[in-house]
Amino acid sequence: MISKAKIKYIRSLELKKNRKAEGVFVAEGPKVVGDLLATTPAKLIIATSSWMQSNHAKTTGEVIEVTEEELRKVSFLQHPQQVLAVFPQTPPHVICLSDLDTQLAIALDGVQDPGNLGTIIRIADWFGIENIYCSQDTADVYNSKVVQATMGSIARVHVVYTNLAELVDNLPEGTPVYGTLLDGEDIYQQELVNHGLVIMGNEGNGISQEIAAKVTHRLLIPNYPKGRSTTDSLNVAIATAITCSEIRRNGNRNI
Repeated sequence: MISKAKIKYIRSLELKKNRKAEGVFVAEGPKVVGDLLATTPAKLIIATSSWMQSNHAKTTGEVIEVTEEELRKVSFLQHPQQVLAVFPQTPPHVICLSDLDTQLAIALDGVQDPGNLGTIIRIADWFGIENIYCSQDTADVYNSKVVQATMGSIARVHVVYTNLAELVDNLPEGTPVYGTLLDGEDIYQQELVNHGLVIMGNEGNGISQEIAAKVTHRLLIPNYPKGRSTTDSLNVAIATAITCSEIRRNGNRNI
């Protein structure tokens, strides 16, 4: 049985200021919690008996067994999934820009939708990208909607909040800086290398003018057929997936 105080504590973590003060975040569901437990001990696990029976060896910290009805009282999901856990936030990751001589990273300039951020983290994980650099006005990585949208990839991808203009200015000389822009060149006709920084912009306004001026490889994802009347833009997560896929395809071909 879970106490009212514990319910109140977990519900309080829906707010960023409380997550920051406690240095924790909430994850839910067997997939997300399982991936996180593989690398990070939980501070608190609240789970049904069915999850406990299958995952007893993975449990860490304080463990409370609850009924499905009790789980619904603490869950942030419309349909709770057997387990909710509170994990410590990851200490700030050290930025090592020299890695971009050989590795690919993503920078997010004002991406504000939690679902988009979570999906981009999942995309980064799929394409072997370990670091995402975010402007300070990007959505909070520990928002519960972000955590769920990562589908466990938050356990493998480092997310750092920083000044993007200064980050780009301090890149090693010659580091490719990719960005999708309306005045860019057709991405499918470019020679792309398998390292550098991929910048993606805000859902409504795209990459800010300050950051766009620093892009060295201005790319356009064309619509089909050319000239056809269509939507004015792609979802930022979809655009990120296309860009990363094309860079990986080109880069691997040119090795």
